[in-house]
Amino acid sequence: MKFVSWNVNGLRACVTKGFEDSFKALDADFFCLQETKMQAGQLDLQFEGYQSYWNYADKKGYSGTAVYSRHTPLSVTYGLGIDEHDHEGRVITLEMADFYLVTVYTPNSQDGLRRLDYRAKWEDDFRDYLMRLDATKPVVVCGDLNVAHEEIDLKNPKTNRQNAGFTDCERGKMTTLLGSGFTDTFRFLHPEQVTYSWWSYRFKAREKNTGWRIDYFLVSDRLRDKIASASIHTDVMGSDHCPVEVDINF
Repeated sequence: MKFVSWNVNGLRACVTKGFEDSFKALDADFFCLQETKMQAGQLDLQFEGYQSYWNYADKKGYSGTAVYSRHTPLSVTYGLGIDEHDHEGRVITLEMADFYLVTVYTPNSQDGLRRLDYRAKWEDDFRDYLMRLDATKPVVVCGDLNVAHEEIDLKNPKTNRQNAGFTDCERGKMTTLLGSGFTDTFRFLHPEQVTYSWWSYRFKAREKNTGWRIDYFLVSDRLRDKIASASIHTDVMGSDHCPVEVDINF
């Protein structure tokens, strides 16, 4: 099964930049979106053969997630079931017969790290949520996790240390999550490959490839031997992020 995840940084804008062509070309079984920045009824975007599921933020033009699926889930859950976290449309979970699929748009710690304390609480609660799912069946989790885990995952680690997305706290939470029974699929298959998934719109960062790898597919450790491939589609335009992909032999 092919899984694709993409932070589209505003789906309505991305549609004007070739989203539909990219969607069809990537030809995924499951296509997960983050930062849709939409409310219900603002865009009717359906694809033949796919069902879609949407989680909208209360705040207009902010956050939001979606999943397009060729396969009918047993159940669909929105959010973490924690009121503190469930007003920004950040999580959708599809229960399938053999696994859970979770798409997530992790909160950004923001300038001045003003949201870092909340982010740390989110990380703990999200890890607990994934571990509860994992106790039942394996988990595939994807999305913009808003952290470059290791120095290899961003162009300028020294000058970015303690900036949002590369603080010791955020990196430590990622280490804890992986240590709780999850595998970073891209790094598992490509331990030394330098490839990024996000570039600032400033300073011609994408043209210079001054980027960060902050978009991930993680899987329960017991799915490791089923990972067929993991890739980052740096050639796909339309957002400041590019799509990431994993193929799993279920």
